[in-house]
Amino acid sequence: QVQLTESGGGLVQAGGSLRLSCAASGRTFRTYAMGWFRQAPGKEREFVAAISWSGAGTYYADSVKGRFTISRDNAKNTVYLQMNSLEPEDTAVYSCSARNGSPQRTGDEYDYWGQGTQVTVSS
Repeated sequence: QVQLTESGGGLVQAGGSLRLSCAASGRTFRTYAMGWFRQAPGKEREFVAAISWSGAGTYYADSVKGRFTISRDNAKNTVYLQMNSLEPEDTAVYSCSARNGSPQRTGDEYDYWGQGTQVTVSS
């Protein structure tokens, strides 16, 4: 069992930055691939980024590539999402997720989810 808790969301102006954190419980964290997804009001959940258990493999949605960076610290049981050059279109609830296997871009492939953290980007 893995429990995930996100933090770091907030209100930021367009062009600004935020760093989201996702703290995981459980000694098996380092064996899990991790993902970040987001959901804006009235929209479907969408893939943002994912990272392999070792951190060697990272994957991004085209809409965030070059602006967002996913990373992890297995010693701290934490995965991060550094978000730069934020745009109003990035406004959403961001959730982290975990799966025992390779990183995937589909939310249904993940086994564990956090509650989410709100990110609001003002124009």
